[in-house]
Amino acid sequence: MMNPLSYAVIGTGAIGGYYGAKLARAGKQVHFLLHSDYEEVCKQGLRVDSCDGDFRLPQVNAYNDTRQMPKADVVLVGLKSTNEHLLKTLLPPLLHEKTLVILIQNGIGLEADVQAWFPDTALAAGLAFICSAKTEPGRINHQCYGSINIGNFSCKDADLIQAVLADFIEAEIDAHEVEYYEARWRKAVWNMPFNGMTVALQTQTDRLLKNPATRQLIYEQMMEVIGAANALGVQGLDESFAQKMMQMTDEMVPYSPSMRLDFDFHRPMEIHYIYTRPIAEARAVGFEMPRLEMLERELLFIDAR
Repeated sequence: MMNPLSYAVIGTGAIGGYYGAKLARAGKQVHFLLHSDYEEVCKQGLRVDSCDGDFRLPQVNAYNDTRQMPKADVVLVGLKSTNEHLLKTLLPPLLHEKTLVILIQNGIGLEADVQAWFPDTALAAGLAFICSAKTEPGRINHQCYGSINIGNFSCKDADLIQAVLADFIEAEIDAHEVEYYEARWRKAVWNMPFNGMTVALQTQTDRLLKNPATRQLIYEQMMEVIGAANALGVQGLDESFAQKMMQMTDEMVPYSPSMRLDFDFHRPMEIHYIYTRPIAEARAVGFEMPRLEMLERELLFIDAR
């Protein structure tokens, strides 16, 4: 029987903070790296306002430097991908020879880049299906959904992946293991249209789908992502998945995705891994994504301002 796992959360924001807080509430050993709200969380704890029931962690294992944190069996990375380079210095103090690092981030190519920096470290993708935001220090607003899929990138210990899933499920998080590459592209089917379009048109998800013109454009963008995934050898993605994503978003509360919040709070947007990298990978196998390439260029212009 495997000993209880210890967790470290790098990036205690809307996503990493939510999953880490749920694990901690379930009695798991979780250590949180914080930045701007470190003092607030040390004094007041971490609060989650959730559609599934609000809760607060009055005492949090909070740190502002990974060098002060204990080594972890599992590291949950919730950093924005614009800060991916920081992992070169943030991760080493947390790693032992069997540590699993789960990148709960948006985009394509993240694991390959981190693996190049840490060739011997086990990596997995965390694909979060959640509407959550952190707009106040030490306070997470969980609006709806909350499941997570784990895609194994380079972990040779299947039991460790299963132990993580068991911990998530015990913490009342809907969690499943999925095939890595397909899962990354499945997430992109939603992320690539909605993240950028809410920024470019200064709106929310519901208004994009209520307008016939933008609803059609969103659908066409989704089909570009599916076409790119198919060209890259991903199976199991077709038109029915785009229709499912449209229906899911119709039923969702009006939502500002992470890129829209980054824009609103004057933070750099995650353009490289959400747009530039998948567009380049598709082009490398002869598949063009003209609608999303136009959106990428618009976002690059907006980000430069």
